Amino acid sequence: MRNIYLNCVKRTEPVIRNPNFARSAKAGARLGFVTQKCNIHSVRNVTAFSKSGADSLRDDFCTKLRGLGAKNIQSRMMGHVVSQRDSRFKKLGKEDLDYFKSVLSESRVLVSKEMGGNADPTELDTFNTDWLSKYVGHSQVVLFPTSAQEVSKVLKYCNENTIAVCVQGGNTGLVGGSVPVFDEVVLSLSKMDKVRSLDKDSGALVCDAGCILESLDDYVGEFGFTMPIDLGAKGSCHIGGNVSTNAGGIRYLRYGSLHGSVLGLEVVLPDGTIINNLSTLRKDSTGYDIKQLFVGAEGTIGVVTGVSIATARRPTSVNVAVLGVNSYQDVKNTYIQSRKDLCEILSAFEFWDARCMDTVLTGFNTSNPLSGDYPFYVLIETSGSNDEHDEAVEKTMENGLVQDGTLAQGKTQISKMWSLREGIPTVLAQTGATYKYDISIPINQLYDIVHDTEVRLENAGIYKKDAAPSENYPVKSVNGYGHIGDGNLHLNIVADKFDDKITDLLEPFVYEWVENVAGSVSAEHGLGIMKPECLKYTKNDQIVSVMRNIKNMFDPNGIMNPYKYLPENK
Repeated sequence: MRNIYLNCVKRTEPVIRNPNFARSAKAGARLGFVTQKCNIHSVRNVTAFSKSGADSLRDDFCTKLRGLGAKNIQSRMMGHVVSQRDSRFKKLGKEDLDYFKSVLSESRVLVSKEMGGNADPTELDTFNTDWLSKYVGHSQVVLFPTSAQEVSKVLKYCNENTIAVCVQGGNTGLVGGSVPVFDEVVLSLSKMDKVRSLDKDSGALVCDAGCILESLDDYVGEFGFTMPIDLGAKGSCHIGGNVSTNAGGIRYLRYGSLHGSVLGLEVVLPDGTIINNLSTLRKDSTGYDIKQLFVGAEGTIGVVTGVSIATARRPTSVNVAVLGVNSYQDVKNTYIQSRKDLCEILSAFEFWDARCMDTVLTGFNTSNPLSGDYPFYVLIETSGSNDEHDEAVEKTMENGLVQDGTLAQGKTQISKMWSLREGIPTVLAQTGATYKYDISIPINQLYDIVHDTEVRLENAGIYKKDAAPSENYPVKSVNGYGHIGDGNLHLNIVADKFDDKITDLLEPFVYEWVENVAGSVSAEHGLGIMKPECLKYTKNDQIVSVMRNIKNMFDPNGIMNPYKYLPENK
């Protein structure tokens, strides 16, 4: 192994990264990496976008995406195509708006001018459009409750009058689960943002569902705790949305699923019943664990309005290393060795391929933190109570599999290294029309699908790996990156534009490939409007039937987040 700098600055103070992609003001932060000479790392080209610069970056991207054909995305990119509004649902009238205003006050009912309100269309766009402008609905009314009691009154009324409802948190999802499909009433929980309690002995936090994840992490951090979930969208996403989608993220390896971290929930059912199960107990074996039904239910059987969650002790020492390796097999073996050497202090193990690295370095106009280019890159994060684990990281880096590597020296470099990994989806999406697949695959086969997808597209004559700039192929690149520790691959195919021919080559090919290795068609993004018809590749008919029975029991009128989650009952 060569060119690995191990003279780290020893730290005892908390060093926590602060990634805020997905609508965050820091989404477009440029990277400036280290110049490696001898044992000295000097930082250069460090630039940060202002909030307006980040907003401009997103606006430019959304405009470009629309130009690539996003306006008609439903017919080409959704696994579940909805062509017609369900006639069972009532169209809103003045009497409905008057009722909502009587419950919430006029200031918390946003109504379009078309329906007699004052809302400009651009105001409603925020709630009708997902953050990538991929999915666009047509709601005319947005409601802003501040309590479970208000949510109860709204849902009871909607249920009695068969008014469809779309529940929305931070609206950072990627499968269209949080935006209306037609004219559903949007129930925004953004004003339910209060911390209710924190047990400073056990770390049990109770809060409203509309609390922003990063704000919660900052709050509990003042008392020496940290949230057990960390996402690139943490600056915008809501904890209720995290729970409702069973979000994963980069702390999954260390803290596991929200099914284990969530201690209790407050949920409002479609008929207005409030289920208050905000327990702070870690152990309770009395009866059915009802809360688990709502973790990952995507607002289809009730609205999560309050969350009790077990926070973890905030580590006092965090470090990050970026490594270069020659093959996916070396990525896998480095992970296995890391689990052996680092054990419980290993908090994240991420990987990405050379195409991802080239794209993100170009997009951020920065340099590679390593001295050379490699087929694959790995990011390892460790966290613990002291800085002695740096030696364990060094041992992993010297395992003979790693060709090159560098350890972060301080908070700034940690943030920049994480930005390399978390910047990938944003930068890829800016290079063209991006077909995104979030899939779970056994680790031993995780990257095989990238190669098989390349072969399929090459055989169809629409892609050539390492094509010269003068060669014009519809598909630009096939990219793989993700969370190796929990078998989650993000397969991204970048094309000139969204095209039916490309879609037909990818779907159902990708889903059938995943089915053949007993994987999952959705690892952490959920089902939303995109994947209900793909559920069959992961769940058998009996399981889908049970899921449908649960939906019908809680929501017999089908008003909660309709057109999503479950396949059409044919």
